[in-house]
Amino acid sequence: MSKGPRPRITFGIIVLNGEPFTRYCLRSLYPFAHEIIVVEGGHSEARSVCTPDGHSVDGTLETLHRFKREEDPENKVQVITREGFWPRKDELGRDRTPQSRAYAERATGDYLWQVDIDEFYRPTDMEKIIQLLADDPSISAVSFNTFTFWGRPQYVSDSWALRRGAEEYHRLFKWGAGYRYLTHEPPTVVNEKSVDLREFHWVRGKTLAQRGIYMYHYSLLFPWQVRQKVKVYKDEKSHDRPEIVEWANKNYFVLGNPYRVHNLYMYPSWLQRFKGQQPPEVLAMMDDVLAGTVQAEVREVADIEKVLGTWWYPIGVFGLKILNRPAQFWDWFWPRVKNVPGKVRRLATGARE
Repeated sequence: MSKGPRPRITFGIIVLNGEPFTRYCLRSLYPFAHEIIVVEGGHSEARSVCTPDGHSVDGTLETLHRFKREEDPENKVQVITREGFWPRKDELGRDRTPQSRAYAERATGDYLWQVDIDEFYRPTDMEKIIQLLADDPSISAVSFNTFTFWGRPQYVSDSWALRRGAEEYHRLFKWGAGYRYLTHEPPTVVNEKSVDLREFHWVRGKTLAQRGIYMYHYSLLFPWQVRQKVKVYKDEKSHDRPEIVEWANKNYFVLGNPYRVHNLYMYPSWLQRFKGQQPPEVLAMMDDVLAGTVQAEVREVADIEKVLGTWWYPIGVFGLKILNRPAQFWDWFWPRVKNVPGKVRRLATGARE
């Protein structure tokens, strides 16, 4: 294995209504970036959380331009937007791929690292990842397991869904001539021969977690985020999560069922305290929010503390963790056996399918 030079990282971001995260996310990436390409705006089926011409309603675009003026001395940041809405799908019907391709097609780095505006990494972990890429240039893709923060940075949500694979996010890809960003959901990059980069040397999230490296996802931190998610799912993905409004009203804004706290509400989930080290820009953001220098609604925590302080809640969480594996096996097993008698009967009688 030959060690290469320090790789150049292109960070690609899609953002719609990213406040108050925007400037803090950019600050966290800046020291490690060859370039940061930010695609701002929404597609036509996210009208309920956009301006009439398709932009953020919370000042995100203005924050991006101000960052360019005041905090981009090396001219690393590109802001890509358009007059009007982005296409929701590409020519093959893939959701949000046009926005991802907008930054990918402009990327000039050796690696493309996708980041959502509410995703952060500890600086020491980012340095370890970049060193890993420099030490082993054969690495073609990197995924990260995630912590999902809920209400405040001191709480995380966990769930059966996360433990069954949803905790792993595909985020970092080798980049070169002829490479293409193929799909946004899930993020997929192919090489010049149209081969998925995860077919080569793929570093999995579990491998990095064993080294203490995670993605820190603040997707359920602020009530404003949850209201946006509810509106978008209600308007454009109602078939995917038809009860998302009820979940938010009963299990996020108030803690009605503390075992259904994650927005993948189809599965049991729970809250627990986070005792690890936070990314410094997140701490800076929360200090500014709580001091009132940055405007953002925060969720009260009295109900969280009340639940976490009970004798029964940890017992329930322990039980759910134990039951996850047998329940996962049953979810896999039952659909495969429930029709077996009918199939055996048809085979025995010679009936056609």
